[in-house]
Amino acid sequence: MARELKIRDLTLRDGQQSAFATRLNQNQVERVLPFYKDAGFYAMEVWGGAVPDSVMRFLGENPWNRLESIKKAVGDVSYLTALSRGRNLFGYAPYGDDVIEGFSRNAIESGLGIMRIFDALNDVDNVKSTIKYIKKYGGIADCAVCYTVDPKYPKLSFIDKLKGKKNPAPVFTDDYFVGKAKELAALGADMITIKDMSGLIPPKRVYNLIKAIKANVSIPVDFHTHCTPGYGLASVVAAIAAGVDIVDTNIWNFAGGPAAPALELVYIFAGKMDVKLNVNMEAVAKINAELLGIRKELEAYDAVKQFPKPFNPLTDTIPAEIEAQFDRAVKAAYAVDEETLIDACHKIEDYFGFPKPNELVQKAEIPGGMYTNMVAQLKALKSEHLLEPAMKLIPSVRLDAGLPPLVTPTSQIVGSQAVSCAIALEKGKDKYATTSTQFVNLVKGEYGRTPVEINPEFRLKIAGTREPIPYDTSKNQHQPNPVLEDAGGVRLAENEKEELLLELFPAVAKEYLTKVKKERWAATKPAEEAAPKAEEKKVEEAAKPAEKVSGKVVAAPLPGKVVELCVKVGDSVKAGQKVAVLEAMKMENDIPSEHTGVVKQILVAEGDTLQEGQAILVIEDAKVEAPAAAAAPVAGKKVAAPLPGKVLEICVKVGDEVKSGQKVAVLEAMKMENDIPSEYSGVVRQILVAEGDTLQEGQAMFIVE
Repeated sequence: MARELKIRDLTLRDGQQSAFATRLNQNQVERVLPFYKDAGFYAMEVWGGAVPDSVMRFLGENPWNRLESIKKAVGDVSYLTALSRGRNLFGYAPYGDDVIEGFSRNAIESGLGIMRIFDALNDVDNVKSTIKYIKKYGGIADCAVCYTVDPKYPKLSFIDKLKGKKNPAPVFTDDYFVGKAKELAALGADMITIKDMSGLIPPKRVYNLIKAIKANVSIPVDFHTHCTPGYGLASVVAAIAAGVDIVDTNIWNFAGGPAAPALELVYIFAGKMDVKLNVNMEAVAKINAELLGIRKELEAYDAVKQFPKPFNPLTDTIPAEIEAQFDRAVKAAYAVDEETLIDACHKIEDYFGFPKPNELVQKAEIPGGMYTNMVAQLKALKSEHLLEPAMKLIPSVRLDAGLPPLVTPTSQIVGSQAVSCAIALEKGKDKYATTSTQFVNLVKGEYGRTPVEINPEFRLKIAGTREPIPYDTSKNQHQPNPVLEDAGGVRLAENEKEELLLELFPAVAKEYLTKVKKERWAATKPAEEAAPKAEEKKVEEAAKPAEKVSGKVVAAPLPGKVVELCVKVGDSVKAGQKVAVLEAMKMENDIPSEHTGVVKQILVAEGDTLQEGQAILVIEDAKVEAPAAAAAPVAGKKVAAPLPGKVLEICVKVGDEVKSGQKVAVLEAMKMENDIPSEYSGVVRQILVAEGDTLQEGQAMFIVE
């Protein structure tokens, strides 16, 4: 009798987030829901991740409505699932139990069946509260172990070996992951997911890992991966051969590339492996037909722009040579012949027109978004030559910080710190001359326990303490909930669900809820009182042909979507000043001006998708006068900005005594907050910058005497 393999469909959450920047709107979702009810998936991932933020930020929709509408359409046919970061939920800072409980209760009441819970450090203490409250209110706790690999340490020379030097022993062994699975099961996990967020797990590794986990825990095991480096489909086939209970897939037109493998290919493999899928593939074909049109509508956000060939496994014939590759792959999967399995799956994917593997990500063994973000940061700093040194520093930076798995947010923290270290070393400074606040907090212990112990002396150097100091959630304060006088005197958040949105997404929810309340109030007024909408004026102005001007161009350093324009025509800007924010590979990248002058023309709009090198704006030379209050520097030693950025905080005043190494300012650079230390001991004689100023690398900030 064929064993059953359950399918978790990711199309409406992870699929659209990976490939289409989470821009699937409510209308598009509703077009496929009737077919989903007929499809009968075990589970549908529809919420969490970036969905709640994006539907408010970019689509002007209510996240709770998204979840509730899907539940209403699908009913109890499939479990609805979401993704959250343990006690951090959807953010980077931990929340108190009151917020976690309120969120869990409302999510279950709104239709959620399964919550997939993970922690960036695989620290099980960070998921305890979410497990507790999801189960308390009748939900299923799906606890994920984040898959990661040990760094590629430099090869030791013969002399080093003679001196007894050794690279650190491997940490992320099968025993490590099995141990985490056992800990989570003991906490009440209802299932375990191997969460391979970067697609880095090869077939042989996942085969052995699933065998080991299933031998040690009695709850179902799910496998989640992506196709970016080229292992995805082969590793799913290996997982099926190993006896996995559930696999995560996307429907054909939303599959492959940065997303998960295609369900239709898994269906063919299942038939050849005597595995039963309780999925109505006729309904899946109807969903896929609708997704084709939706994908065309999402063209501006398409990260791949490569459609697979049209295919329906129920009606289309597969050529004999490709059928042979399926058989070859199945035989290789059971034989744990990794090389043959990968080769056969690549031939299958190539035939059907799925994107080819990203070899850079595969060789670097870091997430694609992390690599792309480092490239963008170095381009913005005009330091592309430091990419190789920064990449080489990742293993040591990661080891110093306790070897955190490379998943959001630790991948961004480690990548940005490696860039800062490369810049510091090039200038002959201490490797950690500049550290971001996030890196300091990671080392300090605020994110939780790292996989390996951090050297106490290193923690003292970076965070000022030898002992780890956990984040204290008792100091958390709830977000303000003001009365909106210009919206009829209602509260910004009028119920618990809206209050939770404010807690979880303070800036985005405030803007969204304010707009909703004002529009609702305006709708109650007579039409003659309504003033022309500002948005309509903007559209009219944008429609006018732009005047051609000469000047210096600020261009996109990498392909992406314009999330924010930070300047307007006529603004004076300095070299290094942030002028736009570009979203690429699920990361937001600050785009600085390379020139000082006046903005004469803006060539793009928010929401536009740009190619690498595409012009964003034009700057004309003009003298940018120094602030009138600025005084000529007095004699003394200068504390300068170690890299371009914006002054967030000045921590001293004139006359203060400072010691060498003492924090004197906070500079925002590369999307991280960097503490700026004084290089000298003495008295602050002059402060040459103000909070909010954008600085160039090397620009004087203080005079210390």
